[in-house]
Amino acid sequence: MSLRNHGLLAAGALLVLALAACGSKESPTAPASGAAQASLVVKDPWVKTAKSGMSAAYGTVVNPTGKDVVVVSAASAVSAMIELHETTTVDGKMAMRPKEGGFVIPANGSNEFKPGGDHFMLMDVTTEVKAGDQVTFTLTLQDGGTVRFTALGKDFAGGNESYRPGAPSSMTMG
Repeated sequence: MSLRNHGLLAAGALLVLALAACGSKESPTAPASGAAQASLVVKDPWVKTAKSGMSAAYGTVVNPTGKDVVVVSAASAVSAMIELHETTTVDGKMAMRPKEGGFVIPANGSNEFKPGGDHFMLMDVTTEVKAGDQVTFTLTLQDGGTVRFTALGKDFAGGNESYRPGAPSSMTMG
């Protein structure tokens, strides 16, 4: 094959690649589905140690995007069920309850999940969480996107929760 034919073959191959790229349904600069949600960041996440029963996960969820993002559920392999909980005052006592509609993480803002406040309540710990364990959580967002984070297992003496489904929970903060 002559040098000219090699050149024509290479030019043809480049043309085919360029046309294929133009016809592609995905652009490398187009945002991926759920890109705004993927940019949520969970800072300083931790989970209360527990052998079984109940526990809770905490941290600060930061939303650097220009749109509110709503967290509607949470999941982890260490618990059969996780509820989104808020803490309020009922009849002069602190009480926790499921957060109706999920947590809104405001545009360019954050929500702090902490003992005595908003938290992810592990209702049925099936795998012991020890101090120093790395526990993976997945948050599901209102638009169907997900955000994964890893929380550090920590001993914590406060927050002796007592939860009865259908009734506000009483809390003793230690």
